[in-house]
Amino acid sequence: MAAITASMVAELRAKTDAPMMECKKALTEADGNMEKAEEILRVKLGNKAGKAAARVTAEGVVAAYLDGKTGAMVEVNSETDFVSKNDSFIAMAQAAAELVAKHNPADLAALGALPYTQDSFGPTLEDVRKGLIGKIGENMSFRRFKRFASDAKLASYLHGTRIGVVVEFEGDDTAAKDVAMHVAAMKPVALTSADVPAELIEKERSVAAGKAEEDRKAAEAAGKQPQPADIVAKRIEGGVQKFLKEVSLHNQAFVKNDKQTVEQMLKEKGTTIKGFTLFVVGEGIEKKVDDFAAEVAAQVAAAKAAA
Repeated sequence: MAAITASMVAELRAKTDAPMMECKKALTEADGNMEKAEEILRVKLGNKAGKAAARVTAEGVVAAYLDGKTGAMVEVNSETDFVSKNDSFIAMAQAAAELVAKHNPADLAALGALPYTQDSFGPTLEDVRKGLIGKIGENMSFRRFKRFASDAKLASYLHGTRIGVVVEFEGDDTAAKDVAMHVAAMKPVALTSADVPAELIEKERSVAAGKAEEDRKAAEAAGKQPQPADIVAKRIEGGVQKFLKEVSLHNQAFVKNDKQTVEQMLKEKGTTIKGFTLFVVGEGIEKKVDDFAAEVAAQVAAAKAAA
């Protein structure tokens, strides 16, 4: 059995907004597995525990560069929000997006090897990164990028510097820009329900089945008759279908007019979305949580040993 620490409980609570004791119980049941504990809380507490995606902790910026039907988007990370607002750091990120679009590097190493000078550092982008680390005194890294080059037109939207979207489309420029803004706000995972990854569907089905099982146990404990198996199966499938509509772009209610879906708006505007890419700063990165009490205790112990 894995040891459940206070910092683990605090981290799970920060991700889910669930009560402290529920977080501890979930971590215990999941044997310390954070992802499994989140799923357990979703089963027990429903949507109240579904805020993990919005609780990104790593810092940095997303930058985009478009030139006709060619473009790129990059994510560059820093240790603190303070550095993510630094002009030199932002300039380096913007330059990286342009370099990706113009030179099509194969990977992050190839991107770093491209010629670039800034703030008297160079002659490569990697040299500039290292130079800024020394100048600013904080680590920073290029995390990911995507290049776009096809027959489709491109539209982008940056929400500040933390969320970036590039949409590949045919049709009306304004409609495509609106879709890019919609994606930034609603964060769909796929273009249509048919495009949602199978593993996400199965995970949602597992959550719905777990919730149904919790309801069955509650009914039995209260001396009530549980729902028939066929009704339970329909409830589970209904939950999955609802999930598919919520996470697929075409089925989502359009943020600028919730009386129509995105698909309906696009049809009205004679526009087709070929694909979209969404970058959220720090998405999926677990930021180190310092245990201040443990750090102080360690320092006291070290001082005593030295004495």
